[in-house]
Amino acid sequence: MPERLNIDAPLWDQSTFVGRFKHFLWVTDPRTCIASEASLDEAKLLVEQYRKGLEPPGTTTDQIIYAKKLYESAFHPDSGEKQNVFGRMSFQVPGGMAITGAMLQFYRTSTAVIFWQWVNQSFNALVNYTNRNAKSPTSTNQLVIAYLSATSSAMLTAVGYKAFLAKKASPFFQRYVPFAAVAAANCVNIPLMRQTEIINGIDCTDEHGNIVGQSRLAAVKGISQVVVSRIIMCAPGMLVLPVIMERIEPYAWMQRIKFLHAPIQVMGVGCFLSFMVPAACSLFPQRCSLSTSIVEKFEPEEYEIMKKNCNGKVPEKIYFNKGL
Repeated sequence: MPERLNIDAPLWDQSTFVGRFKHFLWVTDPRTCIASEASLDEAKLLVEQYRKGLEPPGTTTDQIIYAKKLYESAFHPDSGEKQNVFGRMSFQVPGGMAITGAMLQFYRTSTAVIFWQWVNQSFNALVNYTNRNAKSPTSTNQLVIAYLSATSSAMLTAVGYKAFLAKKASPFFQRYVPFAAVAAANCVNIPLMRQTEIINGIDCTDEHGNIVGQSRLAAVKGISQVVVSRIIMCAPGMLVLPVIMERIEPYAWMQRIKFLHAPIQVMGVGCFLSFMVPAACSLFPQRCSLSTSIVEKFEPEEYEIMKKNCNGKVPEKIYFNKGL
């Protein structure tokens, strides 16, 4: 009789970068975006049945693994709710390549810069909200303020940087306006979209998954890691492609196909993102940890609550879902 899978555990060792990379390469497969609603619901049902040991007779391991892949790509790990398809990490490659390619191509006028930064930050806001720690609810007012703050910061950064470079630098460096705006906006967008976690803290567990309390420090650590990951995710495509385009655009054959410049950049970004999405998600463990000695020092009230919940035996480390 084949050994049963731990349906809630990753298939690869998450303590190593390679293991995490394999996991996210598997989970963020863009092909899962086109799975039908019925297929996703069937996958969720099979996962829930397998978890209880009630899967239909004759179910194979391959079927379980595929159901697990669909389930983890489309359903939130905290709430179990089906995610908006455009906000899933598996949509980062098709969605990101289209928007980033357009930002890199249409950077010459302020109107184009503002429009594409607005589109990009609207997309990012959806992704950030979709992949938040779902145990920390966010009000509609908070979402609106976060969205407006993030999009306006991106547009102001882009326009300001473009105006500065127009006077100080060559046209080549103006190609980096989109990256500067995206990096700055990520530092605003993600914390604002997840501000409830920073204000109220997020649920933390012991190594066995038992909730021991909440911590704002854990939220700050998790969100900071997500900000770094997101910037690194888009950096290669947005930093390398301008160099490539600057080198090849003067050639006669490129001048004859100007109408293909945008599609070329879109495909180029897609090539980078196909690797960088799983790589960036793998930089830090999804199940993040924090030393309780730090909580005791900076959040004494929360530490006392943990102490009470653990009958005085607070674990050395607490664990939490950092989000994506």
